[in-house]
Amino acid sequence: MRTAVRDRVRTRSLRTRTVASVLLVLTALLLVLGVAVDTALGSRLRGEIEQRLQDRVETAQALSGSVSDDVLVRRLSGQGVSAYLRSADGEVHTSGPSPEEITAQTDPGADAAGPPPTRGRGTPGPPDPTATSGRIVEMGSVLTLDAELTDGSIVRVAADSSQVEATLAQLRTVLVTASAAALLLAAAVLTVVVRRSLSPLDDMTRVARSITSGDRGRRLRPDRPRTDIGRTASAFDEMLDEVEGAEQSALQAEQRLRDFLSDAAHELRTPVTGMQAAAESLLRNQTSRADREMLAVQVVREARHAARLVDDMLLMSRVDQGLDLVREPLDLVAAARSAASRPLPLGGTVVDVTGDEAWVSADADRVAQVLGNLLANASRVAEHVRVDVRTDGPQVVLEVTDDGPGVPPADRERIFERMVRLDEGRDRHAGGVGLGLPVARGIAEAHGGRLTCEDSPVGARFRLTLPATSGGRRAPAGAFGVKSLA
Repeated sequence: MRTAVRDRVRTRSLRTRTVASVLLVLTALLLVLGVAVDTALGSRLRGEIEQRLQDRVETAQALSGSVSDDVLVRRLSGQGVSAYLRSADGEVHTSGPSPEEITAQTDPGADAAGPPPTRGRGTPGPPDPTATSGRIVEMGSVLTLDAELTDGSIVRVAADSSQVEATLAQLRTVLVTASAAALLLAAAVLTVVVRRSLSPLDDMTRVARSITSGDRGRRLRPDRPRTDIGRTASAFDEMLDEVEGAEQSALQAEQRLRDFLSDAAHELRTPVTGMQAAAESLLRNQTSRADREMLAVQVVREARHAARLVDDMLLMSRVDQGLDLVREPLDLVAAARSAASRPLPLGGTVVDVTGDEAWVSADADRVAQVLGNLLANASRVAEHVRVDVRTDGPQVVLEVTDDGPGVPPADRERIFERMVRLDEGRDRHAGGVGLGLPVARGIAEAHGGRLTCEDSPVGARFRLTLPATSGGRRAPAGAFGVKSLA
């Protein structure tokens, strides 16, 4: 057993999803910006310290031998830089903001007082000019640079980089605080902006609910149909138009069905009542032989009338469902002459057919039904009927014109409705129940054509149009069976 598959729409809050998505993107951007600023500023500050040490070494190289060692170390120190100088004869000179701390970490002459300190993190041994000259060494938070001067002295300059980390820590705190405040402000602004941006959805909801309550004529009618919300609103309006049209069509079809059933029941009641009365009279057997024969004839007559009505209703049902057509090349002039040669319901009517060969691809029997119906209707009200056939571009036009009283303009479309008869007082046995023209129009439309009642100076004029085709095998003379409906 197959289960119905239904499309399910995610109904999570669009506002919440939009605000959360934007905030997530902003958070990612702020994070990337913070990391980039932290990395760039840290590299810049560290580079400035290293450049400062390089400048001090270059200064020492330039002043070596021209000033005393004490003056030299004083000039090299300052601005957070400590200087250490060991002359060629082993004399040590230091200068800087914290000489004890720097010396404890970087004293290259400690081997003069005892064994050199063990190399380790933050406690380097004596400088090795061949290994460290010109290369900055990092020991904990201290950066050192060793160099050998031209007079054989060894100079070491050192700077504490802990201030860089302190500065970066302050920067991170500022960035985090500012980013949090910016995100909170952005969340508040986005909530208002998104609510106003999505307000058309609230309008659509109100319109939909009002339509559900019975106001079928309301529409959104977007002022900018090319935007995303405009396209949605336009699609919503188009859907409502289709739904309303389908609803109206369904209501009209239901009303037509009710009218049809009511009229059919009314039409069937007359022959059934006649058959019942005649049958009851026959059962009493209190009449003469002539009366019984008349009653039997009445029963047969009413039964035929009821059977014809049922046949017409079944044919109308098949027309509604779609006729199965057996198409073949058909000369419409020959079909019209064949229909005119058959006896009409009321004799005495003259039918003239004019026109040259006009070929269509059609079901011969169904076309004969249409022609027989038109001629039968005309013969009941006219003495002369003219059938004109001509080819008009891609169509073949057949017109049936009579000299009868004609059809009023207000009724020219109404006569194609079911169970409609302009002369309600005419004999039901000689006439019909008003299904002939609806069936004829249904047959014409099934062939891709039309059947209309046109204006005429005298009498009535019915026009049948069918798509034209090239000539073909002519249908046999007896192929046009005619069954008229009224």
